[in-house]
Amino acid sequence: MSQRDGGIDLDKSLGYLLKEASSALRVAMEEVLRPLGMNVTHYSCLELLAQRPGLSNSELARGAFVTRQTMNVLLQALERDGHVTRPAEAPVGKVLPARLTPLGRRSLEKATVAVRSVELRMLAGLGETEQAAAFRILHSMIHSLRDGGAAA
Repeated sequence: MSQRDGGIDLDKSLGYLLKEASSALRVAMEEVLRPLGMNVTHYSCLELLAQRPGLSNSELARGAFVTRQTMNVLLQALERDGHVTRPAEAPVGKVLPARLTPLGRRSLEKATVAVRSVELRMLAGLGETEQAAAFRILHSMIHSLRDGGAAA
């Protein structure tokens, strides 16, 4: 579909390009995580727990961009495999805060090296100044979309 058909010219759509970059990044991350027995959601969950121990299922789901149901299934598997621990009963309310086990931390260390290699590959064509600008621009876009509401 071209501009004159009333649609969006995909070659000039920043949104489409961002989605394509996101998809390419996910595929590359899945490729390096698969040999470690992980996927992107699994890795994201471990990384979130390393940085913010005690997150709930809902908080992890939001941080990993998945549904609560998907995260619950993943947490059960991670708990069964010894990567994560949660109390048998909620200390407060219904929330079962999750924490990494030593095994979970070791798995995360390997995955972090793999994921970092993908990020380095993605940024290889950019200089330091361009990388800083890309971070600044992406943060600005996120802020505009989340907080800018009716700025159009």
